[in-house]
Amino acid sequence: MEELKSFKPLNLFEYEQLAPKYLSQMALDYYASGAWDEVTLRDNRTAFARFKLRPRVLVDVSKRNLATEVLGQPLEIPLLVAPMAFQCLANPQGEVATARAAASAGIGMVLSTLSTKSIEEVAAVHHETNLYAPQWFQLYIHKDRGLTRALVERAYAAGYKALCITVDAPVLGRRERDKRNEFALPQGMQLANLTNLSGLNIFQEERESGLFTYFAQQLDPAVTWDDLEWLQSLCPLPLVVKGILRGDDAARAVECGAKAIIVSNHGGRQLDGAVASLDALAEVVDAVGDRLKGGGRLLPNRVEVLLDGGIRRGTDILKALALGAKAVLVGRPILWGLAVAGETGVAHVIEILRDELDVAMALSGCASLENIDSSLLFCEKHHFA
Repeated sequence: MEELKSFKPLNLFEYEQLAPKYLSQMALDYYASGAWDEVTLRDNRTAFARFKLRPRVLVDVSKRNLATEVLGQPLEIPLLVAPMAFQCLANPQGEVATARAAASAGIGMVLSTLSTKSIEEVAAVHHETNLYAPQWFQLYIHKDRGLTRALVERAYAAGYKALCITVDAPVLGRRERDKRNEFALPQGMQLANLTNLSGLNIFQEERESGLFTYFAQQLDPAVTWDDLEWLQSLCPLPLVVKGILRGDDAARAVECGAKAIIVSNHGGRQLDGAVASLDALAEVVDAVGDRLKGGGRLLPNRVEVLLDGGIRRGTDILKALALGAKAVLVGRPILWGLAVAGETGVAHVIEILRDELDVAMALSGCASLENIDSSLLFCEKHHFA
Protein backbone atom coordinates (compact mmCIF):
# COMPACT_ATOMS: atom_id res chain seq x y z
CA MET A 1 0.00 0.00 0.00
CA GLU A 2 2.80 2.41 0.88
CA GLU A 3 4.43 1.60 -2.45
CA LEU A 4 1.37 2.81 -4.35
CA LYS A 5 1.45 6.11 -2.45
CA SER A 6 5.03 6.83 -3.45
CA PHE A 7 5.05 5.23 -6.89
CA LYS A 8 1.95 3.99 -8.67
CA PRO A 9 2.81 1.61 -11.52
CA LEU A 10 1.54 2.60 -14.94
CA ASN A 11 1.56 -0.91 -16.37
CA LEU A 12 1.91 -4.57 -15.45
CA PHE A 13 5.63 -4.65 -16.22
CA GLU A 14 6.25 -2.06 -13.51
CA TYR A 15 4.39 -4.26 -11.02
CA GLU A 16 6.65 -7.13 -12.04
CA GLN A 17 9.70 -4.94 -11.41
CA LEU A 18 8.45 -3.98 -7.94
CA ALA A 19 7.35 -7.45 -6.79
CA PRO A 20 10.82 -8.82 -5.87
CA LYS A 21 11.03 -6.25 -3.05
CA TYR A 22 8.10 -7.98 -1.35
CA LEU A 23 8.80 -11.66 -2.04
CA SER A 24 11.31 -14.15 -0.76
CA GLN A 25 13.65 -15.51 -3.43
CA MET A 26 11.94 -18.89 -3.13
CA ALA A 27 8.47 -17.39 -3.64
CA LEU A 28 9.63 -15.16 -6.50
CA ASP A 29 11.25 -18.07 -8.33
CA TYR A 30 8.19 -20.27 -7.77
CA TYR A 31 5.87 -17.67 -9.28
CA ALA A 32 8.13 -16.49 -12.10
CA SER A 33 9.80 -19.67 -13.29
CA GLY A 34 9.07 -21.91 -16.22
CA ALA A 35 10.14 -25.44 -17.03
CA TRP A 36 13.68 -26.34 -18.15
CA ASP A 37 15.09 -23.56 -20.40
CA GLU A 38 11.90 -21.48 -20.07
CA VAL A 39 11.50 -21.27 -23.85
CA THR A 40 7.72 -21.66 -23.71
CA LEU A 41 7.52 -19.15 -20.88
CA ARG A 42 9.16 -16.55 -23.13
CA ASP A 43 7.24 -17.61 -26.24
CA ASN A 44 3.93 -16.94 -24.50
CA ARG A 45 4.89 -13.26 -24.57
CA THR A 46 6.69 -12.99 -27.90
CA ALA A 47 3.80 -14.65 -29.74
CA PHE A 48 1.72 -11.49 -29.29
CA ALA A 49 4.34 -9.37 -31.05
CA ARG A 50 3.89 -11.35 -34.27
CA PHE A 51 0.29 -10.16 -34.56
CA LYS A 52 -0.17 -6.56 -35.69
CA LEU A 53 -3.42 -4.61 -35.50
CA ARG A 54 -5.29 -3.26 -38.53
CA PRO A 55 -7.56 -0.59 -37.03
CA ARG A 56 -10.81 0.56 -38.58
CA VAL A 57 -11.25 4.34 -38.78
CA LEU A 58 -14.16 6.77 -38.81
CA VAL A 59 -16.23 4.50 -36.58
CA ASP A 60 -18.36 5.92 -33.76
CA VAL A 61 -16.67 4.63 -30.61
CA SER A 62 -18.01 7.28 -28.24
CA LYS A 63 -19.89 4.65 -26.23
CA ARG A 64 -17.96 1.46 -25.56
CA ASN A 65 -19.10 -1.74 -23.90
CA LEU A 66 -16.54 -4.25 -22.63
CA ALA A 67 -19.01 -6.62 -20.95
CA THR A 68 -19.51 -10.23 -21.96
CA GLU A 69 -20.71 -13.60 -20.67
CA VAL A 70 -18.88 -16.89 -20.30
CA LEU A 71 -20.98 -20.00 -19.66
CA GLY A 72 -23.88 -17.58 -19.30
CA GLN A 73 -22.10 -15.88 -16.39
CA PRO A 74 -21.64 -12.09 -16.67
CA LEU A 75 -18.22 -10.44 -16.75
CA GLU A 76 -17.65 -6.68 -16.75
CA ILE A 77 -14.63 -7.27 -18.99
CA PRO A 78 -13.53 -10.47 -20.78
CA LEU A 79 -11.12 -11.44 -18.03
CA LEU A 80 -10.75 -14.07 -15.32
CA VAL A 81 -8.06 -14.60 -12.71
CA ALA A 82 -6.18 -17.77 -13.59
CA PRO A 83 -5.83 -20.55 -11.00
CA MET A 84 -2.58 -20.01 -9.09
CA ALA A 85 -1.25 -21.86 -6.07
CA PHE A 86 0.12 -20.57 -2.78
CA GLN A 87 -1.05 -16.95 -2.97
CA CYS A 88 -0.30 -16.40 0.72
CA LEU A 89 3.36 -16.43 -0.30
CA ALA A 90 2.63 -13.02 -1.82
CA ASN A 91 0.34 -11.59 0.86
CA PRO A 92 -1.14 -12.96 4.12
CA GLN A 93 -4.67 -12.52 2.76
CA GLY A 94 -3.77 -14.54 -0.32
CA GLU A 95 -6.67 -15.81 -2.38
CA VAL A 96 -9.22 -13.93 -0.28
CA ALA A 97 -7.67 -10.59 -1.26
CA THR A 98 -7.59 -11.66 -4.90
CA ALA A 99 -11.22 -12.76 -4.75
CA ARG A 100 -12.31 -9.44 -3.27
CA ALA A 101 -10.53 -7.48 -5.98
CA ALA A 102 -11.97 -9.70 -8.71
CA ALA A 103 -15.50 -9.42 -7.33
CA SER A 104 -15.23 -5.63 -7.05
CA ALA A 105 -14.14 -5.46 -10.69
CA GLY A 106 -16.87 -7.84 -11.85
CA ILE A 107 -14.48 -10.40 -13.30
CA GLY A 108 -14.22 -14.14 -12.77
CA MET A 109 -11.77 -16.00 -10.57
CA VAL A 110 -10.61 -19.60 -10.82
CA LEU A 111 -9.51 -20.93 -7.42
CA SER A 112 -6.65 -23.43 -7.40
CA THR A 113 -6.85 -26.73 -5.55
CA LEU A 114 -3.47 -25.69 -4.12
CA SER A 115 -4.83 -22.51 -2.56
CA THR A 116 -3.69 -21.28 0.82
CA LYS A 117 -7.21 -20.10 1.65
CA SER A 118 -9.96 -22.68 1.61
CA ILE A 119 -12.75 -23.23 -0.89
CA GLU A 120 -15.22 -21.97 1.68
CA GLU A 121 -13.20 -18.89 2.74
CA VAL A 122 -12.92 -17.67 -0.83
CA ALA A 123 -16.58 -18.37 -1.59
CA ALA A 124 -17.55 -16.31 1.46
CA VAL A 125 -16.22 -13.18 -0.24
CA HIS A 126 -19.43 -12.91 -2.26
CA HIS A 127 -21.56 -13.08 0.87
CA GLU A 128 -19.40 -10.53 2.69
CA THR A 129 -19.32 -8.01 -0.15
CA ASN A 130 -22.74 -8.58 -1.76
CA LEU A 131 -20.88 -8.49 -5.07
CA TYR A 132 -21.34 -11.07 -7.79
CA ALA A 133 -18.63 -12.32 -10.07
CA PRO A 134 -18.34 -15.96 -11.10
CA GLN A 135 -15.98 -18.19 -9.15
CA TRP A 136 -14.79 -21.46 -10.67
CA PHE A 137 -12.84 -24.22 -8.96
CA GLN A 138 -9.75 -25.75 -10.56
CA LEU A 139 -8.81 -29.32 -9.81
CA TYR A 140 -6.91 -32.34 -10.97
CA ILE A 141 -8.17 -35.91 -11.13
CA HIS A 142 -6.16 -37.44 -8.30
CA LYS A 143 -5.09 -41.02 -7.83
CA ASP A 144 -7.34 -40.95 -4.79
CA ARG A 145 -10.68 -40.56 -6.52
CA GLY A 146 -12.29 -40.06 -3.13
CA LEU A 147 -10.21 -36.91 -2.69
CA THR A 148 -11.30 -35.67 -6.11
CA ARG A 149 -14.94 -36.37 -5.28
CA ALA A 150 -14.67 -34.59 -1.93
CA LEU A 151 -13.19 -31.46 -3.51
CA VAL A 152 -15.92 -31.39 -6.17
CA GLU A 153 -18.63 -31.75 -3.55
CA ARG A 154 -17.17 -28.94 -1.46
CA ALA A 155 -16.92 -26.60 -4.46
CA TYR A 156 -20.50 -27.33 -5.48
CA ALA A 157 -21.80 -26.83 -1.95
CA ALA A 158 -19.91 -23.53 -1.63
CA GLY A 159 -21.53 -22.10 -4.76
CA TYR A 160 -18.78 -22.27 -7.37
CA LYS A 161 -20.15 -21.95 -10.90
CA ALA A 162 -17.90 -24.31 -12.87
CA LEU A 163 -15.29 -27.02 -12.50
CA CYS A 164 -12.02 -26.27 -14.28
CA ILE A 165 -10.09 -29.50 -14.80
CA THR A 166 -6.37 -29.19 -15.56
CA VAL A 167 -5.32 -31.87 -18.05
CA ASP A 168 -1.72 -30.97 -18.88
CA ALA A 169 -0.11 -32.24 -15.67
CA PRO A 170 0.06 -36.05 -15.58
CA VAL A 171 3.30 -35.38 -13.71
CA LEU A 172 4.87 -32.17 -12.45
CA GLY A 173 7.05 -30.28 -14.90
CA ARG A 174 10.72 -29.86 -14.06
CA ARG A 175 11.31 -26.30 -12.88
CA GLU A 176 14.99 -25.96 -12.14
CA ARG A 177 14.68 -22.80 -10.07
CA ASP A 178 12.40 -24.67 -7.66
CA LYS A 179 14.78 -27.63 -7.62
CA ARG A 180 17.70 -25.37 -6.77
CA ASN A 181 15.74 -23.65 -4.00
CA GLU A 182 14.39 -26.97 -2.64
CA PHE A 183 10.98 -25.34 -2.72
CA ALA A 184 8.74 -25.90 0.30
CA LEU A 185 5.99 -23.89 1.94
CA PRO A 186 7.06 -21.78 4.92
CA GLN A 187 6.42 -23.13 8.40
CA GLY A 188 2.78 -22.57 9.31
CA MET A 189 1.48 -22.15 5.75
CA GLN A 190 -0.82 -24.90 4.57
CA LEU A 191 -2.70 -26.04 1.51
CA ALA A 192 -6.05 -25.06 2.90
CA ASN A 193 -8.08 -27.58 0.90
CA LEU A 194 -5.92 -30.58 1.79
CA THR A 195 -5.30 -30.24 5.52
CA ASN A 196 -7.51 -33.07 6.81
CA LEU A 197 -6.32 -35.96 4.68
CA SER A 198 -5.63 -39.35 6.19
CA GLY A 199 -2.80 -39.95 3.73
CA LEU A 200 -0.72 -37.25 5.38
CA ASN A 201 0.21 -39.30 8.43
CA ILE A 202 3.59 -40.17 6.92
CA PHE A 203 4.41 -36.45 6.64
CA GLN A 204 3.53 -35.31 10.14
CA GLU A 205 7.05 -34.22 11.10
CA GLU A 206 7.09 -31.64 8.30
CA ARG A 207 3.41 -31.16 7.67
CA GLU A 208 3.52 -28.07 5.46
CA SER A 209 6.06 -29.34 2.92
CA GLY A 210 4.51 -32.77 3.35
CA LEU A 211 1.26 -31.49 1.93
CA PHE A 212 2.99 -30.51 -1.29
CA THR A 213 4.76 -33.88 -1.42
CA TYR A 214 1.41 -35.59 -0.96
CA PHE A 215 -0.11 -33.55 -3.77
CA ALA A 216 2.74 -34.37 -6.16
CA GLN A 217 2.25 -38.06 -5.44
CA GLN A 218 -1.48 -37.73 -6.08
CA LEU A 219 -1.05 -36.61 -9.71
CA ASP A 220 -2.27 -39.53 -11.79
CA PRO A 221 -0.41 -40.26 -15.05
CA ALA A 222 -3.06 -42.86 -15.88
CA VAL A 223 -5.90 -40.32 -16.32
CA THR A 224 -7.74 -40.70 -19.64
CA TRP A 225 -10.71 -39.17 -21.44
CA ASP A 226 -12.99 -41.63 -19.65
CA ASP A 227 -12.15 -39.90 -16.38
CA LEU A 228 -13.59 -36.62 -17.69
CA GLU A 229 -16.94 -38.32 -18.09
CA TRP A 230 -16.66 -39.69 -14.55
CA LEU A 231 -15.83 -36.22 -13.22
CA GLN A 232 -18.84 -34.74 -14.95
CA SER A 233 -21.07 -37.31 -13.27
CA LEU A 234 -20.18 -35.99 -9.81
CA CYS A 235 -22.18 -32.75 -9.97
CA PRO A 236 -24.17 -30.62 -12.43
CA LEU A 237 -21.60 -27.82 -12.74
CA PRO A 238 -20.32 -27.13 -16.26
CA LEU A 239 -16.93 -28.66 -17.02
CA VAL A 240 -14.14 -26.41 -18.31
CA VAL A 241 -11.04 -28.19 -19.64
CA LYS A 242 -7.76 -26.29 -19.17
CA GLY A 243 -4.48 -27.22 -20.83
CA ILE A 244 -5.52 -27.87 -24.44
CA LEU A 245 -3.15 -26.94 -27.30
CA ARG A 246 -4.52 -29.06 -30.17
CA GLY A 247 -7.74 -28.93 -32.14
CA ASP A 248 -8.25 -32.70 -32.00
CA ASP A 249 -7.86 -32.72 -28.22
CA ALA A 250 -10.35 -29.87 -27.97
CA ALA A 251 -12.87 -31.79 -30.06
CA ARG A 252 -12.40 -34.87 -27.89
CA ALA A 253 -12.92 -32.80 -24.74
CA VAL A 254 -16.19 -31.46 -26.12
CA GLU A 255 -17.29 -35.01 -26.96
CA CYS A 256 -16.63 -35.87 -23.30
CA GLY A 257 -18.89 -33.05 -22.12
CA ALA A 258 -16.66 -29.98 -21.84
CA LYS A 259 -18.64 -26.74 -22.00
CA ALA A 260 -15.57 -24.52 -22.47
CA ILE A 261 -11.92 -24.96 -23.39
CA ILE A 262 -8.97 -23.02 -22.00
CA VAL A 263 -6.05 -22.94 -24.41
CA SER A 264 -3.06 -23.08 -22.08
CA ASN A 265 0.44 -24.47 -21.67
CA HIS A 266 0.36 -24.02 -17.88
CA GLY A 267 2.24 -20.74 -18.10
CA GLY A 268 5.26 -22.51 -19.56
CA ARG A 269 5.63 -24.47 -16.32
CA GLN A 270 5.07 -28.01 -17.62
CA LEU A 271 6.47 -29.02 -21.04
CA ASP A 272 9.18 -26.66 -22.22
CA GLY A 273 9.12 -26.29 -25.99
CA ALA A 274 5.33 -26.55 -26.08
CA VAL A 275 3.65 -24.18 -28.50
CA ALA A 276 2.75 -20.72 -27.21
CA SER A 277 -0.87 -20.51 -26.13
CA LEU A 278 -1.65 -17.73 -28.62
CA ASP A 279 -0.16 -19.74 -31.49
CA ALA A 280 -2.44 -22.67 -30.62
CA LEU A 281 -5.59 -20.57 -30.24
CA ALA A 282 -6.73 -20.41 -33.88
CA GLU A 283 -6.54 -24.19 -34.34
CA VAL A 284 -8.65 -24.81 -31.24
CA VAL A 285 -11.18 -22.14 -32.21
CA ASP A 286 -11.47 -23.65 -35.68
CA ALA A 287 -12.07 -27.08 -34.16
CA VAL A 288 -14.64 -26.26 -31.49
CA GLY A 289 -15.01 -22.52 -31.01
CA ASP A 290 -18.17 -20.45 -30.97
CA ARG A 291 -17.87 -17.86 -33.73
CA LEU A 292 -21.44 -16.65 -33.43
CA LYS A 293 -21.83 -12.98 -32.53
CA GLY A 294 -24.53 -11.31 -30.51
CA GLY A 295 -25.08 -14.13 -28.03
CA GLY A 296 -26.71 -16.53 -30.47
CA ARG A 297 -27.15 -20.18 -29.62
CA LEU A 298 -24.10 -22.38 -29.93
CA LEU A 299 -23.97 -24.75 -32.85
CA PRO A 300 -23.62 -28.48 -32.06
CA ASN A 301 -20.18 -29.37 -30.71
CA ARG A 302 -19.17 -25.70 -30.48
CA VAL A 303 -18.13 -24.22 -27.15
CA GLU A 304 -16.55 -21.08 -25.76
CA VAL A 305 -12.76 -20.94 -25.98
CA LEU A 306 -10.61 -18.96 -23.55
CA LEU A 307 -6.91 -18.12 -23.68
CA ASP A 308 -4.44 -18.42 -20.81
CA GLY A 309 -0.82 -17.35 -21.13
CA GLY A 310 1.21 -14.23 -21.77
CA ILE A 311 -1.40 -11.50 -21.29
CA ARG A 312 0.31 -8.29 -20.16
CA ARG A 313 -1.44 -5.52 -22.11
CA GLY A 314 -4.93 -4.57 -23.17
CA THR A 315 -3.80 -5.01 -26.76
CA ASP A 316 -2.96 -8.63 -25.90
CA ILE A 317 -6.56 -9.17 -24.84
CA LEU A 318 -7.77 -7.53 -28.05
CA LYS A 319 -5.59 -9.82 -30.17
CA ALA A 320 -6.78 -12.93 -28.33
CA LEU A 321 -10.42 -11.93 -28.83
CA ALA A 322 -9.76 -11.24 -32.51
CA LEU A 323 -8.44 -14.80 -32.86
CA GLY A 324 -11.68 -16.16 -31.41
CA ALA A 325 -11.23 -16.27 -27.64
CA LYS A 326 -14.32 -15.38 -25.63
CA ALA A 327 -12.20 -14.18 -22.71
CA VAL A 328 -8.69 -14.48 -21.30
CA LEU A 329 -7.12 -15.57 -18.04
CA VAL A 330 -4.37 -13.59 -16.33
CA GLY A 331 -1.98 -15.14 -13.83
CA ARG A 332 1.41 -13.80 -12.82
CA PRO A 333 0.52 -10.06 -13.01
CA ILE A 334 -2.17 -10.70 -10.40
CA LEU A 335 0.50 -12.15 -8.10
CA TRP A 336 2.75 -9.14 -8.65
CA GLY A 337 -0.09 -6.80 -7.69
CA LEU A 338 -0.92 -8.95 -4.67
CA ALA A 339 2.71 -8.88 -3.51
CA VAL A 340 3.10 -5.12 -3.91
CA ALA A 341 -0.18 -3.91 -2.40
CA GLY A 342 -2.52 -6.78 -1.53
CA GLU A 343 -6.14 -6.40 -2.62
CA THR A 344 -5.47 -2.82 -3.76
CA GLY A 345 -2.64 -4.00 -5.99
CA VAL A 346 -4.74 -6.73 -7.58
CA ALA A 347 -7.57 -4.26 -8.17
CA HIS A 348 -5.13 -1.86 -9.83
CA VAL A 349 -3.73 -4.57 -12.12
CA ILE A 350 -7.28 -5.36 -13.25
CA GLU A 351 -8.03 -1.65 -13.69
CA ILE A 352 -4.93 -1.19 -15.86
CA LEU A 353 -5.96 -4.05 -18.14
CA ARG A 354 -9.51 -2.74 -18.37
CA ASP A 355 -8.40 0.78 -19.26
CA GLU A 356 -5.86 -0.48 -21.80
CA LEU A 357 -8.44 -2.72 -23.48
CA ASP A 358 -10.93 0.14 -23.59
CA VAL A 359 -8.43 2.45 -25.32
CA ALA A 360 -7.25 -0.30 -27.68
CA MET A 361 -10.82 -1.00 -28.74
CA ALA A 362 -11.51 2.68 -29.37
CA LEU A 363 -8.35 3.08 -31.43
CA SER A 364 -9.21 -0.07 -33.40
CA GLY A 365 -12.72 1.09 -34.26
CA CYS A 366 -14.54 -1.33 -31.94
CA ALA A 367 -17.36 -0.02 -29.78
CA SER A 368 -18.14 -3.45 -28.33
CA LEU A 369 -16.61 -6.90 -28.14
CA GLU A 370 -18.93 -8.00 -30.96
CA ASN A 371 -17.00 -5.72 -33.33
CA ILE A 372 -13.74 -7.59 -32.71
CA ASP A 373 -12.83 -10.19 -35.34
CA SER A 374 -9.85 -11.60 -37.20
CA SER A 375 -9.92 -8.81 -39.80
CA LEU A 376 -8.24 -6.63 -37.18
CA LEU A 377 -5.08 -8.74 -37.34
CA PHE A 378 -2.07 -9.12 -39.59
CA CYS A 379 0.27 -11.96 -38.68
CA GLU A 380 3.94 -11.70 -39.58
CA LYS A 381 4.44 -15.45 -39.50
CA HIS A 382 1.81 -18.19 -39.52
CA HIS A 383 2.72 -21.27 -37.51
CA PHE A 384 -0.32 -23.33 -38.47
CA ALA A 385 -1.90 -23.97 -41.84
